[in-house]
Amino acid sequence: MRVVENLNLALHGLLADDPRAYLLGEDVTDPYGGAFKATRGLSTRFPGRVLSTPISEGAITGVAGGLALAGDTAVVEIMFGDFVALAFDQLCNFASKSVSMYGRPLPLRLIVRAPMGGGRGYGPTHSQSLHKHFIGMPGLSLYEMSPFHDNALVLRSMLSRGEPGILFEDKVLYTRRMHEADPIFRVRLDGELAVVDLDDAPECVVIAPGGVAHRAMAAMRTLLMEQEVSCRLLVPSRLYPLDVDALLPYLGDAVVVAEESTAGGTWGSEVAHQLHGRLWGRLRRPVAVAHSRDGVIPAALHLEREVLLNEETIGAAVLEVLRG
Repeated sequence: MRVVENLNLALHGLLADDPRAYLLGEDVTDPYGGAFKATRGLSTRFPGRVLSTPISEGAITGVAGGLALAGDTAVVEIMFGDFVALAFDQLCNFASKSVSMYGRPLPLRLIVRAPMGGGRGYGPTHSQSLHKHFIGMPGLSLYEMSPFHDNALVLRSMLSRGEPGILFEDKVLYTRRMHEADPIFRVRLDGELAVVDLDDAPECVVIAPGGVAHRAMAAMRTLLMEQEVSCRLLVPSRLYPLDVDALLPYLGDAVVVAEESTAGGTWGSEVAHQLHGRLWGRLRRPVAVAHSRDGVIPAALHLEREVLLNEETIGAAVLEVLRG
């Protein structure tokens, strides 16, 4: 099963289990079923609760926030996650504040799905990773789709928090198969954390969101075959607030955080900051962060690869940390 098919099944299950659940977005109804076909079949099965909307991310998210404020469950699809910036006010000044600013806790069941990232040749305004602009916002949780995490469980976890959340969906994952990994590595789940490694103790640990996982595994294979360096990959489902305690048992004295975002105020920087304080006494050197180059993302695939985070960048960061 491909990741987008797993996501589609998860959305079907959510709407089937919750008669007060709605899904809103641009072109999400049949026969189109969304730009990446994640909502295929939903409007046919749940007419009146799956609604195609005008092209206004702020309006879509505002309506969904109102539904959630009234006690319903609302899922928003932003066609391209780059434009979640147009919903920033509704997310950060309305939805995230509403859970606590009325004098008592107020559960607000809102999920905003945001297809993000490059690797598909969509050009500068449809290929970004904007996670960093939402880090640290009280009342707003951040998740990322992963090939190792069942999306039904991810959606359930997001809604159980009783606060709005963004699910970042790296577009390169849609066509990948669930649980697909390099056969030389084993994959196991520990709660919301996926652990990918060999059977022995690793020399370096790489922490990455789901969309970067296969690039990290490619780097790990190259390092193992060419440098005899063994690494472990940790893929958290929830990016923020980060469960640092879940990471600690799997860490050693060398850590690299890999992300597709450009440098500066990023999720990776926040992870490195939190881990540095907890691991200071045993680290070989400060936690390193590997990220994309500081530049606009080209549409041409061969140029896009030069800008975006790749396995070579991750491998170089691992070797630099190990050299101390």
